[in-house]
Amino acid sequence: MTPAELSRTVLRSVRGAVAERELSVPVPARIVVQAPPRPGCGDYASNVALQLAQQAGRPAREVAEILRRRLAGSAGIARVEIAGPGFLNFTLGDGASAGLVADVLARGERYGEAPEAGATTGAGPGRIVEAPALHAGEWARARARVVGEVLDRLGRAAAQPARPTDAQEDELARLVARLGTDEARWVLLKPAAHDPVRAPQRPVQHEDNPRFRVQYAHARARAMVRNAGELGFVGEPGDVTADAGPGDVRVLQALEGRLAAYPTVTATAARRCAPDRVVRHLEVTADAYLRWQEEFWPLPVGEQKPLAVHRARVALAEATGTVLGNGLRLLGISAPEHL
Repeated sequence: MTPAELSRTVLRSVRGAVAERELSVPVPARIVVQAPPRPGCGDYASNVALQLAQQAGRPAREVAEILRRRLAGSAGIARVEIAGPGFLNFTLGDGASAGLVADVLARGERYGEAPEAGATTGAGPGRIVEAPALHAGEWARARARVVGEVLDRLGRAAAQPARPTDAQEDELARLVARLGTDEARWVLLKPAAHDPVRAPQRPVQHEDNPRFRVQYAHARARAMVRNAGELGFVGEPGDVTADAGPGDVRVLQALEGRLAAYPTVTATAARRCAPDRVVRHLEVTADAYLRWQEEFWPLPVGEQKPLAVHRARVALAEATGTVLGNGLRLLGISAPEHL
């Protein structure tokens, strides 16, 4: 079950509860499910019960219990639990990981692509969604230029960004000459709107540099796919957890949660005019992948023949490379195949 399928399943449970008068609330247009904030909370979580509780005039945990009963036993869902004030935590059944990977690979470069302008922002016809005012200071013009470009690619419902001025071009060119295109764009896009830009004196091609680490993780993921091809096999979505302990599974869940959350991140970045959200998500995805690869080496070792688990792990590596590559290109930053 993919995150989109889970979202639709939860939405159907809300519609059913309303139709059968268990709840008296307007049915939301969509349900957000995302990776839980910490390990041990299932595969995905949703705050839908908290959102509906006020409208229903009932405690959030009571609303959550109504939905939990309806969702228990749904295809693809192994367990639904209520946590805290009323969060729903979902543990998916066997094959959930394979479904996520298959979805990413099937959509390829379109995975995480924002809907048509207006669809993610809630903007009606003729409504303009303005980009937030950026922190003034050094590199403000260059930042406005780069942020405008990325927001346009994110498909926000807004007026076209202003045409670049000579001042924007000059300032951006100076920063690019100092840091290179990739590093310059990264340092301009990483801060939130209210934070200043902090540009280093020179770029550092090392894992301590988050931009380099994201590109490095992308290159490592792509190398796994190439190496598998050289060994005569290709990735195939499946079970990657053979011989995995509980700690290893948490590492896997962290990575899968980041991959699953990517479309929600890009949609939120478009809606809130905040490309910094994409930057931060790429950082945590890269870190999750590098940890996972240490625990779940994708390739056969020595004379070992490729097994189903190796095919599944290579497919997950390929899916990770797809997400990292899509995010980097969205930001206008290169996604190298080799480093």
